[in-house]
Amino acid sequence: MTMKRKFTKEEKLRIIKEASEQGVKATLEKYGIYPASYYSWKRKLEQMGEEGFHHGMTPQHLKRIRELEKENNALKQLLAEKELDNKMKGDLLKKKWALEKKKRL
Repeated sequence: MTMKRKFTKEEKLRIIKEASEQGVKATLEKYGIYPASYYSWKRKLEQMGEEGFHHGMTPQHLKRIRELEKENNALKQLLAEKELDNKMKGDLLKKKWALEKKKRL
């Protein structure tokens, strides 16, 4: 009985590329890969990109990560706007106090 071989992300990507160039059947025979495994890898690559090959990554995980990244970017933008607003208010207050100080002199 042969042991199941684990392929790295890089190996999977190389095999998928080679299969598209050299033919699926020949490539699978060369590496001893079952068609179901190959098509599973190919589907993951098409649906999730290279991130799909990370251990335990599912489409739901990837979708959640993308949602969180989008929310994070929106919050960063909001923070930047608030910081700019506060800086502008601070600058205006400095100018106002400088003008009032000049008037008193």
